[in-house]
Amino acid sequence: MGWSSAFHEARSDDVLRLGLAIPLQGPGGIFGPSCEAVAELYSRQSNAESGVIGRRLELEIIDAGAPPAQVAAEVDRLVGCGRIDALTGWHISSVREALTPVTAGRIPYVYTSLYEGGERGPGVFCTGETPERQIAPALEWFRAELGARRWHIVGSDYIWPKRSARAAQDFARNLGLDVLSLNFIRFGNADYTSVLDELEESKSGDGVLMFLVGQDAVEFNREFSARGLHRHLVRFAPLMEENMLLASGGGGCENMYVAAGYFRSLATESSLDLVGAYAAEFGAAAPPLNNQAESCFEGIALLAELITAAGSIDLHEILAVTDGFGYESPRGSLEFQGGHVHQQIHLARAGQADFDVLTTF
Repeated sequence: MGWSSAFHEARSDDVLRLGLAIPLQGPGGIFGPSCEAVAELYSRQSNAESGVIGRRLELEIIDAGAPPAQVAAEVDRLVGCGRIDALTGWHISSVREALTPVTAGRIPYVYTSLYEGGERGPGVFCTGETPERQIAPALEWFRAELGARRWHIVGSDYIWPKRSARAAQDFARNLGLDVLSLNFIRFGNADYTSVLDELEESKSGDGVLMFLVGQDAVEFNREFSARGLHRHLVRFAPLMEENMLLASGGGGCENMYVAAGYFRSLATESSLDLVGAYAAEFGAAAPPLNNQAESCFEGIALLAELITAAGSIDLHEILAVTDGFGYESPRGSLEFQGGHVHQQIHLARAGQADFDVLTTF
Protein backbone atom coordinates (compact mmCIF):
# COMPACT_ATOMS: atom_id res chain seq x y z
CA MET A 1 0.00 0.00 0.00
CA GLY A 2 1.05 3.62 -0.44
CA TRP A 3 1.53 5.63 2.72
CA SER A 4 0.19 8.91 1.25
CA SER A 5 -3.36 9.89 0.31
CA ALA A 6 -4.14 10.10 -3.36
CA PHE A 7 -4.47 13.60 -4.77
CA HIS A 8 -7.85 14.27 -6.35
CA GLU A 9 -7.99 16.73 -9.23
CA ALA A 10 -11.61 17.61 -8.56
CA ARG A 11 -11.46 20.30 -5.88
CA SER A 12 -14.14 22.01 -3.84
CA ASP A 13 -14.47 24.19 -0.77
CA ASP A 14 -15.18 21.14 1.38
CA VAL A 15 -11.56 19.99 1.08
CA LEU A 16 -8.60 21.13 3.19
CA ARG A 17 -5.45 20.70 1.09
CA LEU A 18 -2.39 20.15 3.24
CA GLY A 19 1.17 20.02 1.90
CA LEU A 20 3.48 17.63 3.77
CA ALA A 21 7.12 18.43 3.01
CA ILE A 22 9.29 15.50 4.10
CA PRO A 23 12.56 14.03 2.79
CA LEU A 24 12.11 11.10 0.41
CA GLN A 25 15.76 11.00 -0.64
CA GLY A 26 19.20 11.88 0.70
CA PRO A 27 20.40 11.41 4.30
CA GLY A 28 16.97 12.30 5.72
CA GLY A 29 15.15 9.90 3.40
CA ILE A 30 15.30 7.29 6.17
CA PHE A 31 12.52 9.27 7.93
CA GLY A 32 10.18 9.61 4.93
CA PRO A 33 8.12 6.39 5.17
CA SER A 34 7.42 6.90 8.89
CA CYS A 35 6.39 10.52 8.30
CA GLU A 36 4.03 9.57 5.46
CA ALA A 37 2.46 6.78 7.48
CA VAL A 38 1.69 8.87 10.55
CA ALA A 39 0.30 11.69 8.38
CA GLU A 40 -1.97 9.15 6.71
CA LEU A 41 -3.09 7.97 10.15
CA TYR A 42 -4.10 11.50 11.17
CA SER A 43 -5.88 12.03 7.86
CA ARG A 44 -7.90 8.83 8.22
CA GLN A 45 -8.81 9.60 11.83
CA SER A 46 -9.87 13.14 10.96
CA ASN A 47 -11.89 12.18 7.90
CA ALA A 48 -13.64 9.38 9.78
CA GLU A 49 -15.17 12.11 11.92
CA SER A 50 -16.00 15.55 10.51
CA GLY A 51 -12.64 16.58 9.09
CA VAL A 52 -11.34 20.06 9.92
CA ILE A 53 -14.06 22.77 10.13
CA GLY A 54 -16.19 20.40 8.08
CA ARG A 55 -13.57 19.95 5.38
CA ARG A 56 -12.11 16.64 4.29
CA LEU A 57 -8.34 16.53 4.81
CA GLU A 58 -6.21 15.64 1.78
CA LEU A 59 -2.43 15.32 1.76
CA GLU A 60 -0.02 16.45 -0.94
CA ILE A 61 3.38 14.84 -0.35
CA ILE A 62 6.33 17.06 -1.29
CA ASP A 63 9.85 15.66 -1.48
CA ALA A 64 11.84 17.92 0.85
CA GLY A 65 14.97 15.83 0.27
CA ALA A 66 15.45 17.61 -3.06
CA PRO A 67 17.64 20.75 -3.30
CA PRO A 68 16.07 23.61 -1.28
CA ALA A 69 15.45 25.85 -4.31
CA GLN A 70 13.65 23.00 -6.04
CA VAL A 71 11.45 22.33 -3.00
CA ALA A 72 10.61 26.05 -2.76
CA ALA A 73 9.69 26.20 -6.46
CA GLU A 74 7.37 23.22 -6.06
CA VAL A 75 5.65 24.70 -3.00
CA ASP A 76 5.31 28.06 -4.77
CA ARG A 77 3.62 26.29 -7.69
CA LEU A 78 1.27 24.34 -5.42
CA VAL A 79 0.24 27.46 -3.48
CA GLY A 80 -0.17 29.48 -6.66
CA CYS A 81 -2.53 26.99 -8.27
CA GLY A 82 -4.51 26.39 -5.07
CA ARG A 83 -3.38 22.82 -4.54
CA ILE A 84 -2.37 23.41 -0.92
CA ASP A 85 -4.00 25.59 1.75
CA ALA A 86 -1.33 25.04 4.42
CA LEU A 87 2.11 23.47 4.76
CA THR A 88 3.84 21.37 7.39
CA GLY A 89 6.55 18.73 7.64
CA TRP A 90 9.97 17.69 8.89
CA HIS A 91 12.92 18.90 6.79
CA ILE A 92 16.32 20.49 7.29
CA SER A 93 16.79 24.19 8.01
CA SER A 94 18.17 24.94 4.55
CA VAL A 95 14.80 23.90 3.12
CA ARG A 96 12.92 25.94 5.74
CA GLU A 97 14.88 29.07 4.85
CA ALA A 98 14.00 28.54 1.18
CA LEU A 99 10.32 27.99 1.99
CA THR A 100 9.58 30.89 4.36
CA PRO A 101 9.67 33.58 1.62
CA VAL A 102 7.32 31.41 -0.46
CA THR A 103 4.69 30.90 2.25
CA ALA A 104 4.96 34.35 3.90
CA GLY A 105 1.61 36.14 3.93
CA ARG A 106 -0.01 33.37 1.88
CA ILE A 107 -0.54 30.18 3.90
CA PRO A 108 0.24 28.93 7.43
CA TYR A 109 3.46 26.91 7.65
CA VAL A 110 4.16 24.64 10.62
CA TYR A 111 7.83 23.65 10.74
CA THR A 112 8.15 20.53 12.88
CA SER A 113 11.88 19.75 12.95
CA LEU A 114 14.30 20.45 15.75
CA TYR A 115 16.32 23.42 14.61
CA GLU A 116 18.83 26.10 15.59
CA GLY A 117 16.19 28.62 16.75
CA GLY A 118 15.54 32.21 15.75
CA GLU A 119 12.82 31.74 13.12
CA ARG A 120 10.46 34.76 13.12
CA GLY A 121 8.91 34.56 9.66
CA PRO A 122 5.28 35.74 9.40
CA GLY A 123 2.94 32.77 9.55
CA VAL A 124 5.71 30.28 10.42
CA PHE A 125 4.99 28.17 13.49
CA CYS A 126 7.84 26.10 14.97
CA THR A 127 7.13 23.00 17.04
CA GLY A 128 10.63 21.49 17.22
CA GLU A 129 13.34 21.44 19.87
CA THR A 130 15.90 24.26 20.06
CA PRO A 131 19.46 24.28 21.52
CA GLU A 132 18.77 26.27 24.67
CA ARG A 133 16.11 23.75 25.77
CA GLN A 134 17.72 20.63 24.33
CA ILE A 135 21.52 20.93 24.48
CA ALA A 136 22.29 23.26 27.39
CA PRO A 137 20.54 21.24 30.15
CA ALA A 138 21.87 17.98 28.72
CA LEU A 139 25.49 19.20 28.88
CA GLU A 140 24.89 20.20 32.51
CA TRP A 141 23.49 16.70 33.19
CA PHE A 142 26.52 15.03 31.59
CA ARG A 143 28.83 17.12 33.75
CA ALA A 144 26.96 16.31 36.95
CA GLU A 145 26.12 12.63 36.33
CA LEU A 146 28.98 11.34 34.15
CA GLY A 147 31.72 13.88 34.82
CA ALA A 148 31.89 14.68 31.10
CA ARG A 149 33.70 18.01 30.69
CA ARG A 150 35.69 17.71 27.45
CA TRP A 151 33.76 17.49 24.19
CA HIS A 152 34.40 17.01 20.49
CA ILE A 153 31.75 18.32 18.07
CA VAL A 154 30.99 16.64 14.73
CA GLY A 155 28.30 17.94 12.39
CA SER A 156 27.10 18.25 8.82
CA ASP A 157 28.11 21.39 6.98
CA TYR A 158 24.85 23.34 6.86
CA ILE A 159 22.73 25.72 8.93
CA TRP A 160 21.38 23.63 11.83
CA PRO A 161 24.65 21.92 12.85
CA LYS A 162 26.81 25.02 12.49
CA ARG A 163 24.53 27.40 14.39
CA SER A 164 23.70 24.78 17.02
CA ALA A 165 27.40 24.03 17.49
CA ARG A 166 28.04 27.74 18.02
CA ALA A 167 25.33 27.74 20.70
CA ALA A 168 26.81 24.59 22.26
CA GLN A 169 30.20 26.27 22.50
CA ASP A 170 28.58 29.14 24.41
CA PHE A 171 26.78 26.71 26.72
CA ALA A 172 30.04 24.82 27.32
CA ARG A 173 31.89 28.02 28.18
CA ASN A 174 29.20 29.01 30.70
CA LEU A 175 29.34 25.54 32.28
CA GLY A 176 33.13 25.45 32.50
CA LEU A 177 33.41 22.75 29.83
CA ASP A 178 35.99 22.45 27.05
CA VAL A 179 35.33 21.99 23.33
CA LEU A 180 38.44 20.19 22.06
CA SER A 181 37.62 19.98 18.35
CA LEU A 182 35.02 21.08 15.83
CA ASN A 183 34.50 19.28 12.52
CA PHE A 184 31.87 19.80 9.83
CA ILE A 185 31.44 17.27 7.01
CA ARG A 186 29.57 17.82 3.76
CA PHE A 187 25.90 16.87 4.13
CA GLY A 188 25.38 13.49 2.48
CA ASN A 189 29.04 12.49 2.79
CA ALA A 190 29.54 9.09 4.43
CA ASP A 191 33.33 9.30 4.72
CA TYR A 192 34.28 10.11 8.31
CA THR A 193 37.78 8.63 8.17
CA SER A 194 39.67 11.83 8.96
CA VAL A 195 37.34 12.80 11.83
CA LEU A 196 37.46 9.35 13.39
CA ASP A 197 41.23 9.23 12.95
CA GLU A 198 41.45 12.50 14.87
CA LEU A 199 39.24 11.17 17.67
CA GLU A 200 41.23 7.95 17.85
CA GLU A 201 44.61 9.67 17.89
CA SER A 202 43.73 12.44 20.33
CA LYS A 203 43.30 10.06 23.31
CA SER A 204 41.48 12.93 25.01
CA GLY A 205 37.93 14.00 25.65
CA ASP A 206 34.92 12.58 27.41
CA GLY A 207 32.28 12.80 24.71
CA VAL A 208 31.23 13.59 21.15
CA LEU A 209 28.35 15.95 20.45
CA MET A 210 26.81 14.89 17.11
CA PHE A 211 24.92 17.19 14.75
CA LEU A 212 24.41 14.61 12.00
CA VAL A 213 21.21 13.69 10.14
CA GLY A 214 19.70 10.35 9.19
CA GLN A 215 21.92 8.07 7.13
CA ASP A 216 24.94 10.31 7.77
CA ALA A 217 24.62 9.62 11.50
CA VAL A 218 24.07 5.92 10.86
CA GLU A 219 27.34 5.64 8.93
CA PHE A 220 29.19 7.61 11.62
CA ASN A 221 27.79 5.38 14.38
CA ARG A 222 28.80 2.19 12.60
CA GLU A 223 32.39 3.34 12.06
CA PHE A 224 32.63 4.87 15.55
CA SER A 225 31.60 1.55 17.08
CA ALA A 226 33.81 -0.53 14.79
CA ARG A 227 36.84 1.40 16.07
CA GLY A 228 35.80 0.83 19.69
CA LEU A 229 35.55 4.55 20.41
CA HIS A 230 32.33 4.03 22.37
CA ARG A 231 34.39 2.44 25.15
CA HIS A 232 35.82 5.78 26.30
CA LEU A 233 33.68 8.43 24.59
CA VAL A 234 29.98 8.98 25.22
CA ARG A 235 27.94 10.26 22.31
CA PHE A 236 25.24 12.86 22.68
CA ALA A 237 22.92 13.35 19.70
CA PRO A 238 20.09 15.90 19.58
CA LEU A 239 18.85 14.02 16.48
CA MET A 240 18.61 10.24 16.80
CA GLU A 241 15.48 8.14 16.50
CA GLU A 242 14.26 4.56 16.16
CA ASN A 243 15.00 4.10 12.43
CA MET A 244 18.56 5.38 12.87
CA LEU A 245 18.99 3.25 15.99
CA LEU A 246 18.06 0.07 14.14
CA ALA A 247 20.10 0.99 11.05
CA SER A 248 23.20 1.69 13.17
CA GLY A 249 23.35 -1.98 14.12
CA GLY A 250 23.33 -3.93 17.37
CA GLY A 251 26.25 -2.17 19.04
CA GLY A 252 26.31 0.94 16.90
CA CYS A 253 24.67 3.12 19.53
CA GLU A 254 26.26 1.75 22.69
CA ASN A 255 27.00 4.51 25.21
CA MET A 256 24.85 7.01 23.26
CA TYR A 257 22.43 9.55 24.72
CA VAL A 258 19.69 11.51 22.98
CA ALA A 259 17.64 14.56 23.99
CA ALA A 260 14.25 15.08 22.34
CA GLY A 261 10.69 16.18 22.90
CA TYR A 262 9.34 12.75 21.96
CA PHE A 263 10.34 9.09 22.08
CA ARG A 264 8.14 6.19 21.10
CA SER A 265 8.86 4.71 24.54
CA LEU A 266 7.27 7.65 26.43
CA ALA A 267 4.72 6.23 28.83
CA THR A 268 2.22 9.10 28.67
CA GLU A 269 -1.43 8.45 27.90
CA SER A 270 -1.48 10.41 24.64
CA SER A 271 1.78 8.84 23.47
CA LEU A 272 0.50 5.33 24.19
CA ASP A 273 -2.70 6.20 22.30
CA LEU A 274 -0.68 7.21 19.24
CA VAL A 275 1.48 4.07 19.37
CA GLY A 276 -1.64 1.90 19.69
CA ALA A 277 -3.53 3.61 16.88
CA TYR A 278 -0.49 3.46 14.59
CA ALA A 279 0.01 -0.26 15.19
CA ALA A 280 -3.70 -0.99 14.74
CA GLU A 281 -3.85 0.94 11.46
CA PHE A 282 -0.68 -0.30 9.77
CA GLY A 283 0.42 -3.45 11.59
CA ALA A 284 3.84 -4.80 12.44
CA ALA A 285 5.25 -4.12 8.94
CA ALA A 286 4.77 -0.35 9.23
CA PRO A 287 7.79 1.96 9.23
CA PRO A 288 8.90 2.57 12.85
CA LEU A 289 7.10 5.34 14.69
CA ASN A 290 9.75 7.90 15.62
CA ASN A 291 10.41 11.51 16.62
CA GLN A 292 10.30 12.83 13.06
CA ALA A 293 7.04 11.04 12.28
CA GLU A 294 5.43 12.17 15.53
CA SER A 295 6.51 15.72 14.73
CA CYS A 296 4.57 15.50 11.46
CA PHE A 297 1.53 14.23 13.37
CA GLU A 298 2.12 17.21 15.66
CA GLY A 299 2.27 19.63 12.72
CA ILE A 300 -0.98 18.43 11.17
CA ALA A 301 -2.72 18.37 14.54
CA LEU A 302 -1.58 21.92 15.30
CA LEU A 303 -2.81 23.20 11.94
CA ALA A 304 -6.15 21.50 12.52
CA GLU A 305 -6.42 23.02 16.02
CA LEU A 306 -5.49 26.52 14.81
CA ILE A 307 -7.85 26.39 11.85
CA THR A 308 -10.63 25.15 14.12
CA ALA A 309 -9.98 27.91 16.66
CA ALA A 310 -9.97 30.54 13.90
CA GLY A 311 -12.89 28.97 12.07
CA SER A 312 -11.01 29.68 8.86
CA ILE A 313 -8.00 28.74 6.74
CA ASP A 314 -7.16 32.42 6.26
CA LEU A 315 -3.66 33.09 7.58
CA HIS A 316 -4.52 36.47 9.15
CA GLU A 317 -7.43 34.98 11.08
CA ILE A 318 -5.21 32.12 12.26
CA LEU A 319 -2.53 34.56 13.44
CA ALA A 320 -5.14 36.33 15.54
CA VAL A 321 -5.68 33.22 17.70
CA THR A 322 -2.11 31.92 17.88
CA ASP A 323 -0.30 33.55 20.81
CA GLY A 324 -0.95 31.74 24.06
CA PHE A 325 -2.72 28.97 22.16
CA GLY A 326 -2.46 25.62 23.93
CA TYR A 327 -3.23 22.06 22.94
CA GLU A 328 -2.67 18.44 24.00
CA SER A 329 -0.41 16.14 22.01
CA PRO A 330 1.65 12.95 22.37
CA ARG A 331 4.37 15.27 23.74
CA GLY A 332 2.07 16.45 26.51
CA SER A 333 0.49 19.85 27.15
CA LEU A 334 1.99 22.41 24.76
CA GLU A 335 1.66 26.18 24.54
CA PHE A 336 2.52 28.62 21.78
CA GLN A 337 4.35 31.85 22.45
CA GLY A 338 5.87 34.00 19.71
CA GLY A 339 5.36 31.33 17.09
CA HIS A 340 7.23 28.65 19.06
CA VAL A 341 6.02 25.67 21.08
CA HIS A 342 7.11 25.43 24.71
CA GLN A 343 7.65 21.77 25.54
CA GLN A 344 9.47 19.40 27.87
CA ILE A 345 12.68 17.73 26.69
CA HIS A 346 13.56 14.15 27.66
CA LEU A 347 17.08 12.75 27.91
CA ALA A 348 17.33 9.06 27.05
CA ARG A 349 19.96 6.38 26.66
CA ALA A 350 19.91 4.36 23.44
CA GLY A 351 19.17 0.64 23.73
CA GLN A 352 19.13 -2.07 21.08
CA ALA A 353 15.83 -1.03 19.50
CA ASP A 354 14.40 1.74 21.68
CA PHE A 355 15.27 4.52 24.12
CA ASP A 356 15.25 4.48 27.92
CA VAL A 357 14.18 7.89 29.21
CA LEU A 358 16.37 8.92 32.14
CA THR A 359 15.25 12.42 33.04
CA THR A 360 13.15 15.35 31.81
CA PHE A 361 14.10 19.02 31.56
